[in-house]
Amino acid sequence: MPTSYRNRSLAAEASLHAKDQRIERAWDRAMIRRALYARPSRDDEDMEWLGASTQEMRARVRSALPAERVAAAVLVPLVERDGEFSVLLTQRAATLRDHAGQISFPGGRIEPEDADPWSAALREAREEIGLDPGRVEFAGYLPDHLVVTGYRVTPVVGFIDAGYALRIESAEVDEAFEVPLAFVFDTANHRSRVRKLGDVELTVYDIPYGGRHIWGATAGMLLSLSRLVRTRGGRSA
Repeated sequence: MPTSYRNRSLAAEASLHAKDQRIERAWDRAMIRRALYARPSRDDEDMEWLGASTQEMRARVRSALPAERVAAAVLVPLVERDGEFSVLLTQRAATLRDHAGQISFPGGRIEPEDADPWSAALREAREEIGLDPGRVEFAGYLPDHLVVTGYRVTPVVGFIDAGYALRIESAEVDEAFEVPLAFVFDTANHRSRVRKLGDVELTVYDIPYGGRHIWGATAGMLLSLSRLVRTRGGRSA
C-alpha cells in the first residue's frame, strides 16, 4: 500500500517499499540538479513538456488548449532517506471545484505578492500541507506544463529534509504520501493511453501505485523529471 500521512509513518513505509523492491540507488542530488533548469520556462517555451515532438504537433496542441492561461506553480518535493529518493505527493480533497480527488503536488496560483514561482510553490506547500519552507532546498525547474483547465503550471523541484513534519489542511488535501523515485522512473510501471485534445491524439502515461492512480499533469511532470535526469543528469538512458 502507498505511504499515507493519515495512518502510518511516511519514512517507514517509503523505506519498506524500497527494500521490498530491492531498488538500487541510481541518482544523487548533484545529478538531479544538473538535470533541472536554473530558471522557469520562457513564454515561447510553453511546449517543452511534450519532449521530442515536432513543431507541427506542438502548434496543434497549443491551439487545442485555452489561449488565456493562469500562472501557477507547484512544489515537486524530493525526500532523500537511507540513500534513496522518494517524491511527496498529495491527494486533493474530494470537495474541491478543480481537480477534486486527484493525485497532485502542493501548489496553486501565483499571487501578486509572490516574488517568483519558487516563492509561490513554497507558500502553497505551507498552506496546503504545513511544510516548513526552511526544510526545503531549491533544486531547479522542470518545463512548464499546460493543462486543459487553463493553467500554465511551473513545477519547482526542492529537496526536503527527511525529518519533515506536515499539518494537512483538510479543506484542500485529504492526505499526503511518498512514492519511491525509482518506482516512478521505471518504465515498467508506466501505463500508456491515448488522450484527445481537440483533433490531436496524444499518447500519455499514467503511473499506478498501490491503490492510487497518478495521471494527468502530475504524471507528466514526473516523467519530465525522469527524462531530464536520464538525458541531462550525466547518466545514460
